[in-house]
This record gives sequence, structure tokens and C-alpha cells, in this order.
Amino acid sequence: MEITFAQPEDEIAALRQLLAERDGVIAEQAAALAERDAQLVTSALEIEHLRVQLAALRRQQYGQSSERLAADIAQLELRLEDLEESQAEQAAAHEARQDRAVRRRQPAVRKPLPAHLPRQEIVHEPATVCGCCPRKALARLGEDVTEVLEKVPARLQVIRHVRPRYACRICEGVFQAPAPDLPIERGRPGPGLLAHVAVSKYCDGLPLYRQAAILAREGVEIERAVLADWMGHVAWWLAPIAARIGTHVMAQPVLWTDDTTTRVLAPGTGKTRQARFWVYAIDPRPYAGQGPPAAFYRYSPDRRGERPRDHLAGFRGYLQADAYSGYEALYRPDGMVPARITQVACWAHARRGSVASFVVR
Repeated sequence: MEITFAQPEDEIAALRQLLAERDGVIAEQAAALAERDAQLVTSALEIEHLRVQLAALRRQQYGQSSERLAADIAQLELRLEDLEESQAEQAAAHEARQDRAVRRRQPAVRKPLPAHLPRQEIVHEPATVCGCCPRKALARLGEDVTEVLEKVPARLQVIRHVRPRYACRICEGVFQAPAPDLPIERGRPGPGLLAHVAVSKYCDGLPLYRQAAILAREGVEIERAVLADWMGHVAWWLAPIAARIGTHVMAQPVLWTDDTTTRVLAPGTGKTRQARFWVYAIDPRPYAGQGPPAAFYRYSPDRRGERPRDHLAGFRGYLQADAYSGYEALYRPDGMVPARITQVACWAHARRGSVASFVVR
């Protein structure tokens, strides 16, 4: 709709008002952009600060007890992750409202996607634009390939083991294949489901009650107590394998060992207490030994010196460990009998004093 003015002065005043409104909108947008840029700069500085702190803590892991630093590193990782997500969200919102990006975050170096992953090709054929040529007359010049990493959601399925019964019309004998061996007798979980529940609980730290809720979202109602019963059967099945790994590890001439803390429930108190996991690792490759690397884990409710002595009762050879006093009895001879275990000092612990002095100076 065209607007007419009685006098040129009225038209000029209206145009000046429109210009003033436009200038006001531009000023508001400029202020918002400046505030957003300041937030991005602040986030970038804090992210860089956290990265420096993380690098320092990771270096200290080899100079101090890692248990004291694990919680600090985890908290910094979470804070850094949150800041990077917020920065990316702000940058995306800023770029969506502008024709050009004002301040782009430097993209990370992209590594090629792993070659062992299966590939699914989706070919996007172009629509013919000229309209004068049939498709079979087109010559293919080449192609551009864009690889996108996608997650295919895991799905539950029911596997039906069908065992037909047959009867002989001559001898009247009945024949049927034996029932398949299942991980849990008369149970319904397959080995793949059991492995998934075990890995989710013990590797990913996902409690059974949360896994029960996840299964319920897929329409499968399985109580937490049932999942716990499954894990008990899994432990029973894996116990002989763990024992064989322990026999193999303890038969090696060189062992590396360390322990770490873990929080466990204290029955009857409603609280948790600190327990220990001990690892005894082998890797024959550095000294041209035979066999693959392996690790044997043991649990103990405390860190008393008798724990490693019990674990290493049948071991003879070289033991590389930290300066924990509980190992000292293993290195002492028994009267005229030489010690079964020879101590190998740890460079990571030996360098503590030197690194601390260097940092102070």
C-alpha cells in the first residue's frame, strides 16, 4: 500500500523516523553481537585455562599417586566438556543469524574414519538440468564422497530355537535334536545380551536398575533382581577363565603391579568404604619374550601388606612396583634361602623429587 504525504517535509520526517528506528535496531544487534563475542572470548580463555590444568594434572599422574588426581581430572574434563558444548552452541546460533561467521572457532583436525567400520553407500543421482539428453547418454566424470559417522541403535530380537519331533512309521521311534546349550539353564537371555549387560555395568558404570529402565523403554520388562541373577551366572562362567589368566600371568618372569581405590558398599551402615583393586600385568614384547600381553586383577577389602603377599605366593621373578611398604617382605630372603622376588624400581616414582624441584625452580 502506497503512503502519500501532503507536504515534502512530512515525507522527510517519516523517512528520518524510519532511519532512526533502523539505527536503533542495528545498535541493539551490535550490542548483542559484542556481548556474544565477549562470552565466546571468555569461554575460549577458560577452555584454554582448563586445558593447561588438565595437561599439568596428567603429567603429575606419573609423579604422584593417581588416585588423588583422578577425581580432579574427571571434574575438569566435565567442566571442559560443558564449556566446549556451550561455545559450540553459541557459535552455531551466531552463524545461523548472520550471513557470514564473524568469529569462527578453529576446527579440530579431522582424522579419517576407521577403515574397519562397515560402509553403506547412498548414491545421490542428479536431476538432468538441460532436458535435451537422455540419462544413458551422460558420461560420468567422477564423484565426490562425503563420509558421515552414524550410530545404528542396538535392537532386541527374539531367537526361536525350533526342534521338530519326528516319528518313524516302521519302528515307531521318536527323534528330536537335543536342546541347545544356553548360558543360563531354562533362562531366556542369550550370550549377546548377557555380554551387553555385563559390559554396561562393569566397564561403563551403568547400574542394573538403570539398565532395567532402558529395557523397559523398549517394551521389555526385566526386573533388576533378574539382571543381578544373570550377572551372578556370568561371574560363575568367567571364573575358570580368570583363573587360567592368573596362572598364565604368575608363570611369567617379569610382572608389573599397581593398585587403585574403589568405593564399595559397607553392609549395615548405609555408607560406602574404600577397597582396592590390584593389577598384575605382563608384556613380554619389550624384552623379546613370548606370548601376548595380559592383566590379572584381584580385589581386596583393604591395602594391608598381606594382600600382595597372598596374590604373589607362587610367583618367582622380577616385580616392578611402587614404593609401597607392603612389598618389602617379598624382597627379603628367608634365612639362607634367597628371596623369590627381585625388586625393580619404578622410574615414574624415582623422578618425583626431580620433577618437583624443577617445577619449584
